[in-house]
Amino acid sequence: MTRSFHKVVYKVDPNSTDLFQVIVNHDEYKKWKAGDTTIPLADVVDSFQVFHTGQGAQGIMGNPSKQQLDTAFGTHTDTDVVEIILKEGDLQAATAKDGYSTTNDSKNNSNVTSAGSRAGGR
Repeated sequence: MTRSFHKVVYKVDPNSTDLFQVIVNHDEYKKWKAGDTTIPLADVVDSFQVFHTGQGAQGIMGNPSKQQLDTAFGTHTDTDVVEIILKEGDLQAATAKDGYSTTNDSKNNSNVTSAGSRAGGR
């Protein structure tokens, strides 16, 4: 089963693969983008968390560093960055599968000691 949501995607440079994204409430964002400034940003965005990938649309999303935000937006203040993304980004629909997936399932239990390491009577 998949869930759908909306996001605003901002690309700093057309030739770059760096993407910044914010999850938004579709209806509130459309009103805000049309000029209804009475809607608080807290109602427009799902959260003030900005996601980043350096691999384009297919990349794994992570949290950008303050340095990445400063370089891309001239600030790392969350409300300022989110507002720039909302004003200059593109609205996109997206889907997410229910459940959880790691980025590397082979490392899922990397801290588990195997039975073989106890050999030798320690």
